[in-house]
Amino acid sequence: MWVVLPLFLVSAMTLSVSSSAAQDEPQLLRVVTFNLLHDGPASGFFEGDTYLEERLEIVIHELKALDPDIVAVQEASDSRKHGNVAERLARALGFHVVFAPATDRVFRLAPLDWTIVGAMGFKEGSAVLSRYPIVASEVTDLPRCRQWIEPRILLRVEISIGRGPLQIYSTHLARGDDCQMVRVGEIVRERRGAGLSLLMGDFNAPETSPALTTLRREAGFVDAFRDANPDAPGPTVWQRIDVEKATASKRVDFILYLQGLETSATVRSSRLVLDHPGRLPDGRVLWPSDHYGVLAEFEVGPVNRWEAGSR
Repeated sequence: MWVVLPLFLVSAMTLSVSSSAAQDEPQLLRVVTFNLLHDGPASGFFEGDTYLEERLEIVIHELKALDPDIVAVQEASDSRKHGNVAERLARALGFHVVFAPATDRVFRLAPLDWTIVGAMGFKEGSAVLSRYPIVASEVTDLPRCRQWIEPRILLRVEISIGRGPLQIYSTHLARGDDCQMVRVGEIVRERRGAGLSLLMGDFNAPETSPALTTLRREAGFVDAFRDANPDAPGPTVWQRIDVEKATASKRVDFILYLQGLETSATVRSSRLVLDHPGRLPDGRVLWPSDHYGVLAEFEVGPVNRWEAGSR
């Protein structure tokens, strides 16, 4: 018995050390943001000229090959002709999904907005797709400082991974409306918790814009693509979907991250994706969207306790 007891204690201590070491191992997280390019407000009645069905096939094929854990999308549409595109993508990937339309908030009068959207048979907005369970979601109206009739929202989704909760944000900001980006930064910082916060989307602004510069330099947000590619231009927008050559010339799609109170992350890599064309059945060229996607790989682990205590 006296021999067995020490062996039992050694075994228990070994298991404890192994468990602790496993908890300290970083978890790899792969995320993508992508503006899908919807088929137009009239697509509830008529087939648009953007070949949405064919482009969706290209997007699904590439996303399956990329094998992301989380996908933030913008210009995700829900129409009579094409159904709910975000939900279709989620089914194809086997993911959970939350879709938040912005177009049913035009007048901020629910009965009127619902009537208009119902008559059109079309709405569009942002969505988050996740292989991990989605435990909560929230939609926030953003201020309209330049164009009152153009609704913009911020979708927040809480996701549970092995490292605990993550706050995932997907948004599509109005061009030149810096006050929206300022408000988005405030919301993300206010909701900051134990886990990592990821802010993804089409910001319709370059990285040199005053509001985005403030987010990075003063609010602590890190631009994943720029962190991994200090000198790469990385243009993501103004791709003509029907030409052979690449025409994107401006970087407006971003993955920003904010460290959690108990979780830290480092960028392992980041690159453009969905940035090459496919083909229509008749051989004509077709790009997935007028935007390219952005992929980032993170190593997520616990905050260094000594560093956290010295802040």
